Amino acid sequence: MRISFIVAKSQNHVIGVNNQLPWHLKDDLQNFKRITMGHHILMGRKTFESIGKPLPGRMSLVVSSGPRANEESVLWFTSIFRAIKQAERMGESELFIIGGEKIFRSALSLADRIYLTEVKAEIEGDAFFPVLSLKNWKTVSEEIFPLKPGNDHEFVFSILDRK
Repeated sequence: MRISFIVAKSQNHVIGVNNQLPWHLKDDLQNFKRITMGHHILMGRKTFESIGKPLPGRMSLVVSSGPRANEESVLWFTSIFRAIKQAERMGESELFIIGGEKIFRSALSLADRIYLTEVKAEIEGDAFFPVLSLKNWKTVSEEIFPLKPGNDHEFVFSILDRK
């Protein structure tokens, strides 16, 4: 099973502020939906709560220190490793880790691929994506999205694979 990150970050590595995305990028949200649809998505409790509900067409694996009752499309775990093992047992081909900061930092060494949206702006925030050592990653594809209605900023969408 491939373990992938899917993340949007600013040039100064911000991924969030007050448990929310600090921008609106319609094209990026469409990419996220297209790429993750039909797959398991792994996230921390705060990220799940910021989304506000299970995302349709995906199985949510939520990591939290406090156990909770599972729902139809939401399974709760006390460790990232248990969540990953569950996705493997369920036959997942590509697991998407979607945040937040603590989850990304803990799972970075496990990632095989990163779907990376880099927002072309310096943004104020309180949650950050770890700095990547690019010697460990190769760019597979890259697409530039210009500033336009529905996108607060220009951004570059890249796919990186671990070398």
